[in-house]
Amino acid sequence: MLEEYIPFIGLLIFGNIENLVLSSQGVVAGANILKLSIYSIICVLIWLIVGTVGATVAAQYASFIDFVGGLAIFILGLQAMYESIANK
Repeated sequence: MLEEYIPFIGLLIFGNIENLVLSSQGVVAGANILKLSIYSIICVLIWLIVGTVGATVAAQYASFIDFVGGLAIFILGLQAMYESIANK
């Protein structure tokens, strides 16, 4: 079962780190912590379902998905750092 997810292990690790960065950015921006927590859990559950169903379909495109996902995570991280520095 876990063999299906091995090509996506980088996205799993860095996607979770990015989720923490975006959550902390929301807290710093003054978002309601309870609402932010609930929305974050809902998004994680949706991605779990999409990832579970989509992993078997998308396994042949794993390298492309890793590249695009990694690029998106990198860009979002840069954006979060830029906004935190600009708002200081």
